[in-house]
Amino acid sequence: MDFPFTFQIFGKTILAHPVFETLGIFLGMRYYFYLKRKSTEKLSFNISAAILIGATAGALLGSKIIGNLENPQSLFENFSLKKFWTNNTIVGGLAFGLIGVELAKKIVGHKESTGDLIVFPLILAIIIGRIGCFLTGIHEETYGLPTTSIFGMHLGDEYLRHPVALYEIAFLLFMWFELKMIAKKDKYPSGFLFQLFMLSYFIFRFLLDFIKPKIEIIGNLGTIQIVCLVVILYYIYAIKNTVYLMKTKNTITI
Repeated sequence: MDFPFTFQIFGKTILAHPVFETLGIFLGMRYYFYLKRKSTEKLSFNISAAILIGATAGALLGSKIIGNLENPQSLFENFSLKKFWTNNTIVGGLAFGLIGVELAKKIVGHKESTGDLIVFPLILAIIIGRIGCFLTGIHEETYGLPTTSIFGMHLGDEYLRHPVALYEIAFLLFMWFELKMIAKKDKYPSGFLFQLFMLSYFIFRFLLDFIKPKIEIIGNLGTIQIVCLVVILYYIYAIKNTVYLMKTKNTITI
């Protein structure tokens, strides 16, 4: 296979990454609305609209802020609006999307968790997007470091590199299966699946970035890894509280 894989759209050559990223968002949203129609938990229009706006605004802003802060020196020395707009990372999108949702829920006074329904659409969207990352090879900063392991692949230069996009796809497929098994037990409080997804994904991304090129910000950690650590600590605390409430409820029931 030759890298990068491109498409001819309206006479222009387009890299695979933005095409698959757009397709992933579209299919993920369609899957979400499908699950929402089937769900027994119905939210009012005002609450649904507020959550959607909060999530979208937070994810859009966060993906670009964290994406650009991966190389802060380049951002501040050679700032351009086009460069700022085209730099994205799913880590920033998820972290700031969460903040946007929580702020929106406070504004409309909604206290219940709303995250479980978006878990599998998110996984689907990320998987499709990562296919695009893989097909783009080294032509965008979504590739791995050179390696001598059996997993090394030529992604558009002379080096055998970690195919980190394929690693992530494999992890997400495994997580899909595991979370489906947990969901079938139907004995967990609302929001628990989303907490598990966020904790698992951010731990994975923290570790994965050790085999990806990065600008070291603190020690040998890059910006994305620092964000991951903050989110990991938050969800360890959140899951600990959820488990405590589950145990308390079971004790009371007995």
